[in-house]
Parts: sequence; C-alpha cells; structure tokens
Amino acid sequence: MKLHPDDLPPLNTVTAYGDGYVDINLQRHSGSVIIMPEQAVRAWPVASFADLAAAHFEMLLEHAPELVIFGSGAKLRFPHPKLTAALAERRIGIETMDIQAACRTYNVLMAEGRKVAAALLIESA
Repeated sequence: MKLHPDDLPPLNTVTAYGDGYVDINLQRHSGSVIIMPEQAVRAWPVASFADLAAAHFEMLLEHAPELVIFGSGAKLRFPHPKLTAALAERRIGIETMDIQAACRTYNVLMAEGRKVAAALLIESA
C-alpha cells in the first residue's frame, strides 16, 4: 500500500556545509544565500556580519515565511533588533544560530512542511 504521493515538489535541501560554503541540492554556494523550500535559491548581498542592514532582512518579506532562520556565520552573533524590525512588524519569527545549526534546523523545518526561510551568512575571507 502506497501512503505518499509520487509527485512531491522538489524542495531545496542543504546537502552539505563547511568553512566558506553551503551546498543546496548538491550545488555549491560560496556566498551568502536565502533559501526557501520551493523558491529559487537567491544570492544574499551580505559579505560580513558588520555589513548587515535592515534592507537585507526586508528581502525576506517578499515570500512571507512564517519563520526565518538566520545563520550568522561560523559563530553565533545576534543582529540588532532594529535590523529585523520589519520581520517582527509582520509577525514573522526569527531565530539566530551559527550556520551549521541553521542548516540543520532549516532542513528539519522544511521537511515538516513549514514555510521557513534560511538567510545564511557566508563571510568572504
């Protein structure tokens, strides 16, 4: 007996990560990215944590996720609340974690069918 449909939409999945890169569906990205399960992977024009601006987080509003996972790079760093205010105003949750935890958490939430976005900061050397 078959309990699941054959025609599941392809979902963006983090398939690997390491120092200075993240692989999504086996495709390597060495710059910051925004990932949503069913949307095209988008470059996120942020080269370092110090460069973060409110406009970077406002880019996430377009697809109205219910939750944003912010991967702050190799170490855990929290953005100033004024940078994420537009998300809070629209009642979109944001969780901050290092990029490794962000990748794992995104995959779990995506697999559960949640409308999640991951904003992954991959800092330039």
